[in-house]
Amino acid sequence: MRRWAVAHGGERDIAVMKTVVYSCPFVPAEWIAAHGMHPRRIVPDAAQNGATLTGPAIGICPYARAFANDVCAETAADAVVLTTVCDQMRRASELIARNCDLPVFLMHVPSTWQTVGAHELYMSELERLGRFLVRLEGRAPAPDDLAEVMRDYGARRWDLRSARGTVSPGRYAELIARFHQDGTVDLADSDSGYLASGVPLALVGGPLMRHHFALFDLVESAGGHVVLDGTSTGERTMPARFDTRQLADAPLVMLADAYFGAIPDAFRRPNSDLYEWLKTEMTERAVRGIILWRHVWCDTWHAEVERMREWAPVPVLAVDADEQPIDRQTASRIQSFVEVLR
Repeated sequence: MRRWAVAHGGERDIAVMKTVVYSCPFVPAEWIAAHGMHPRRIVPDAAQNGATLTGPAIGICPYARAFANDVCAETAADAVVLTTVCDQMRRASELIARNCDLPVFLMHVPSTWQTVGAHELYMSELERLGRFLVRLEGRAPAPDDLAEVMRDYGARRWDLRSARGTVSPGRYAELIARFHQDGTVDLADSDSGYLASGVPLALVGGPLMRHHFALFDLVESAGGHVVLDGTSTGERTMPARFDTRQLADAPLVMLADAYFGAIPDAFRRPNSDLYEWLKTEMTERAVRGIILWRHVWCDTWHAEVERMREWAPVPVLAVDADEQPIDRQTASRIQSFVEVLR
């Protein structure tokens, strides 16, 4: 029987819960959980790339292809949620619908975010997602139920945030991925007491695939240290903290504000919040260089390379990623980049 550990002790039985998988950080896990379902954010592994997909997949980015493949290979998933934050994941929704029988929900996330209308649209999409979950035999949550789930997630996410700097960058990335996968924050086997050393770097860009987590150790072996994980699978995409004093008043509004109103990303228009976030965090952590991580076919992050080089007060190294493990050429470029900064 599968169980899901919750904050402050105790367990929640999820043997009868349906599992909803997703990838985009703008899908609130709390909203899925409040409907009585288990949210699981997938970090795909390209090792099985192409094993289950049929039909043409030319021109689709490695991450979107790997995500679609992992979803179609899933045996425990009951539905999948994707968003429109990038055209590649929109294509992935078509691949999934064509290759497996899972119900697919495509959530529209506005690229503009500074207007009341944009927030209202995002809220309406959450409500539409809620109706989709109810059709999957979920239950529409009362405001008090949603607020309680948000408190629970907020407490565990605080524990997760508190672990930063006490464990290695690679271990911290794994803790974030584990939290998104099953909702747990397990520090029992962590490398507590970790002492940071090396050139402080920021890793910024798109999502990492499972085999790309070796990047953190690679940077460390080159004499660097990732003090800021600004990838789409890292700390940049964690929502804002909930104000528990006001949570009971309008929990869904607060949930939307914490996600849509607070997560910085390159796809947003304008995406000035991304650079404001980077400026604040880089200054606080004394970052001396940026590694910009982008997937082949990712127009969104490709377009940011020159802008980030012009904006950044530190050197920027752009790295292209695909479904393969990090190759020697990329490793050599990173090593040379760190050596120049030392």
